[in-house]
Parts: sequence; structure tokens; C-alpha cells
Amino acid sequence: MNRSQLIKQAKKARNFAKAQYSNYQVGAALLTEDDEVIYGCNIESKAYPTTMCAERVAIFSAISQGKIKFKSIAVVTKDGSTPCGGCRQVMFEYAGDIPVHISDLDGNESTVQLIDLLPYPFV
Repeated sequence: MNRSQLIKQAKKARNFAKAQYSNYQVGAALLTEDDEVIYGCNIESKAYPTTMCAERVAIFSAISQGKIKFKSIAVVTKDGSTPCGGCRQVMFEYAGDIPVHISDLDGNESTVQLIDLLPYPFV
């Protein structure tokens, strides 16, 4: 699956976001080693620290389904923001130095290696 196809999947996942407080929907699509796509979306709570980011939802969902090897992840936000620090750490721990495809809603796409987003991960 190429970058644009995976980003399309992340855009679909973004539609499931529950962002009733921030109004900032995020979608993630995690590509497993066997080319399965696992969705993630941000899910907010009134107790804001318990909110879960789309990237972590995708990683944790994949792991809970027995998937442990990943090729890449795509993340879509309205403005093309990169994953937060916590998500970067979780992605690195469970997926390693994978490509991270980032897109905004206007179709501006980029790819960066996770190690460039998190140059000094906890290991």
C-alpha cells in the first residue's frame, strides 16, 4: 500500500473521532507487516488527561489483535500536525523507526522517519 492509499484510510478513520471538546479530529491508519490496516482516531473525555490520541488507539488496537510488526503509519489532521511526544514514544516502542505519513485536509502530504520526530527515544 502506498502513502496516498494509507492516508486515505487515515482520513476515513478521522471520521470516527470523538473530539467534542477540542473539535480537533485526528485519524490514523497503521499498516501491519501483513498489509492489514488498523484504524485509530482520537477519543476525548471530559477528564481531559484520559483522552486518547489516534496514533495510540491504532497501536494499542493492533497489539490487542495480536499484530506486533508494522510497516508505517499515516496521520491526518486538519492542518497536518505531527504526532505528540507521547505518541511518538509509544510508536517507537512498539513499531520501531517506521515511516510516518502526515497529511492535512487539503492533501498536503509528507513522510518522515519516526526517529527524526523522536531523535532520543526512551529505550
